Amino acid sequence: MSRAFWSPTNVLLAATFLRLVLLVYGLIQDAYSPVKYTDIDYFVFTDAARYASRGQSPYARETYRYTPLLAWLLLPTTWTSFPGATFWFSFGKLLFSAADLLAGWMIFQVLRNGEVTSNKDGKRMSVESGLKFASIWLLNPMVATISTRGSSEGLLGVMVIGMLWAGSRGAFVLQGLLLGLGVHFKIYPVIYAPALIWSLEAYWQPYEKQPSKNVTVMERAKTLITSARALVTSVSLSTFIVLNTWCYFAYGQPFLQETFLHHLSRLDHRHNFSPYNILLYLSSSQQSQSHSFRFESLAFIPQLFLSGVLIPLFLAKRDLGSTMLAQTFAFVTFNKVCTSQYFIWYIALLPFYLPTSRPLARPALGLTALGAWIGAQALWLQQGYQLEFLGRSTFFPGLWLTSLVFFATNVWILGIVVEDVGSRPVQYSAAWLKLQAREAK
Repeated sequence: MSRAFWSPTNVLLAATFLRLVLLVYGLIQDAYSPVKYTDIDYFVFTDAARYASRGQSPYARETYRYTPLLAWLLLPTTWTSFPGATFWFSFGKLLFSAADLLAGWMIFQVLRNGEVTSNKDGKRMSVESGLKFASIWLLNPMVATISTRGSSEGLLGVMVIGMLWAGSRGAFVLQGLLLGLGVHFKIYPVIYAPALIWSLEAYWQPYEKQPSKNVTVMERAKTLITSARALVTSVSLSTFIVLNTWCYFAYGQPFLQETFLHHLSRLDHRHNFSPYNILLYLSSSQQSQSHSFRFESLAFIPQLFLSGVLIPLFLAKRDLGSTMLAQTFAFVTFNKVCTSQYFIWYIALLPFYLPTSRPLARPALGLTALGAWIGAQALWLQQGYQLEFLGRSTFFPGLWLTSLVFFATNVWILGIVVEDVGSRPVQYSAAWLKLQAREAK
């Protein structure tokens, strides 16, 4: 593209136009094609909103397994008796697309604010470079398609990117609010809590001002408790507790079961890239033994230990944005349910890792990793197509082996990211750099 294109206005207009085109195309496909453009989840959301608009529980809608906040946000989709029924029904898609754009704008702002650089002089990324990396999200057809089909991932993207955006400005109350809201909205952002809190030491206690080796263990332990860490922890916990208490008193046990507990026992095997696919399929056929022990219910243990403990502990102080990418990539890779919709979770964080990454510095490595990731998916999809469209039983060995290939490919890519981030120096927060500059005047 011409360098003249790379201005914030042009990129945002192009991203908006892309989503509007897809929204209009979706209306046409829904009206004239037997294969609908709108995601089945969107009908679940809007049905739940309809129940809520009548004063009933959104959980009266079978398979609604989300926070009631989502149903309340989509109440305008029930205003179909008003003029412009099509517009009101599509309100949720417009909301999710707008969230996409906001998330993309915050990605650009974080990049420009110097959050991805370890330089102590706080050198800023150029506008053109920032927009190019932000366009991985803003101009990505996959991202735009998922939101315009009616998936709510854009809202979560705003919360996750918002945590980085708030942190880069030293707005720790807002960061805590977004963390608590994000975990309430969809539980997986809890993995970011250790990274966000652990990384704050670089802001309040720069490494050149760390205590000497002569201090006691107790004195060192005290340095772990800082104002910033206490603030983010208390605000995020308070937000999470208040929201969940409110929803529990409003909707009772169904809220807890469908929003949180369901994920421990879910047996979704369709469109699932995970190696657990076959195990979930076999378990789903034994619903009568629902009270017996299921091995797949333990899948979250290695998943959370890697994504929520090891990765943030060793990487968070080096590059927070890239650490969150590694965490998300590990969480999705090791999740017992892995669908293409989940890839959006780490695509949003990719712009923070790529600028100083080996895959970008060494194009051969980057293209190999991208080709392997796409190729492994293609192998799985070929087996999945035969199973779901041609009615052939490809569960074993075809689907299982291709799941292992895709898993191994993702583990290899994760290794590249972790090694890359681990080799970087300790990162200095942009907010801390600004504070140092003010003190130097």
